[in-house]
Amino acid sequence: MDILEFFQLCEGKWVSQRTTHYLVEQKNQSDRSDLWVEFVDAADPVVAELYQASAMPELPLGGLKIRWSEVAEAYQNKFKPKNEGSVLLVPLQGTEDAHAGQLLRQMGGESLTGTYRFGADEALTLYLNNQGFITEERLWFASPNLRLRSSFTRQEGTVCITSFCSEIRMGATAPPAEAAQPSAP
Repeated sequence: MDILEFFQLCEGKWVSQRTTHYLVEQKNQSDRSDLWVEFVDAADPVVAELYQASAMPELPLGGLKIRWSEVAEAYQNKFKPKNEGSVLLVPLQGTEDAHAGQLLRQMGGESLTGTYRFGADEALTLYLNNQGFITEERLWFASPNLRLRSSFTRQEGTVCITSFCSEIRMGATAPPAEAAQPSAP
């Protein structure tokens, strides 16, 4: 599997349940969000704009647009602002290794560069550095409609935030192309 195949598998509407642990404050937080994930090709204007602003020599391969909106729960404080946002991830060409490469990320008007790598188990790991905070996020599919994510963030070599998400796709995915075609007798 390569990065574009993985991104295409991520398309759809998802319900995400996340638990985050802030180690320094010894505080836990749990929330539920709706996610809308869309694969976009390299010619899409949002991909081109992020790429041009990056001044990277490698060309973009495509992108993944993710939008989220926290689902209000009865136990949440009515005065807490709703957590909503979006992120754009754009992998770049440039290495002979189809299992690793550079990545651009744009979130909230801020652009970062990072890297990605696939493991032998087809899990995708993203590495991002933001002003001394280094985040490593691992994503994998337990089934076509169940995606799992774990992450940890370090500052000065010390882990300060960890999280785990389980995400369920709302609606079934289309069967793989080879399974969708009947075999000849």
